[in-house]
Amino acid sequence: MQSRYFDAYEGWQRDPEGFWRAAAEAIHWFKPPDKIFDKDQGVYGHWFPGGETNTCYNCLDRHVEAGRGGQRAFIYDSVMTGTQKTFTYSEVLIEVQAIAAVLRKHGVAKGDRVIIYMPMVPEAVFSMLACARLGAIHSVVFGGFAAQELAARLDDSKAKVIISASCGLEPGRVVAYKPLLDQAIDMAKTKPDYCLLLQRDQLHAPLRYEHGDRDFAEAVKWKRSAAPKCPAWR
Repeated sequence: MQSRYFDAYEGWQRDPEGFWRAAAEAIHWFKPPDKIFDKDQGVYGHWFPGGETNTCYNCLDRHVEAGRGGQRAFIYDSVMTGTQKTFTYSEVLIEVQAIAAVLRKHGVAKGDRVIIYMPMVPEAVFSMLACARLGAIHSVVFGGFAAQELAARLDDSKAKVIISASCGLEPGRVVAYKPLLDQAIDMAKTKPDYCLLLQRDQLHAPLRYEHGDRDFAEAVKWKRSAAPKCPAWR
């Protein structure tokens, strides 16, 4: 492993454009870049100008289309709850498309910001991929961050939607997220249009429907049953 690292590093040093050209050939492009690097674009130049790709498509769709949909793509192993789950590429794609459809229904489009304020659960990863699928920008805020810190990130990002959970788990205690989330929204100058809340078995939180709260699992379940087609943004 160590020798491979130094070989790769030396290859990059010797020929940066060649190194990244080879790396770019390993992913899917809706439109190949016009060139690998344009030194005249901006102070630092610009990599892959003119290229069009999508992170979510590269993570999921291309594997399903290549016949690997039944292969294991994601492993969830929680020490806190003793839960173990595995998801195939096809299963993850179904979940991601459903979440993307929920976000799209709630007005999220290319360039919009979405804050993800969640514990380390599968839904957090699926939500990140759903944002990428729509061309939205996700901002991960550490679950359980103080309300003032979350409010500052709301004001900075001007997020249209927050995806959160009712609680997080730490050794010996349950950390309620919803009170922190409500305080942050009350403090922030910029308010999200909607909050999607994942209710966890360890703690259910009351929803403030008048403030745009929606049950994450219910919304995703409804979209999943409708088998939404939510193409990857390009």
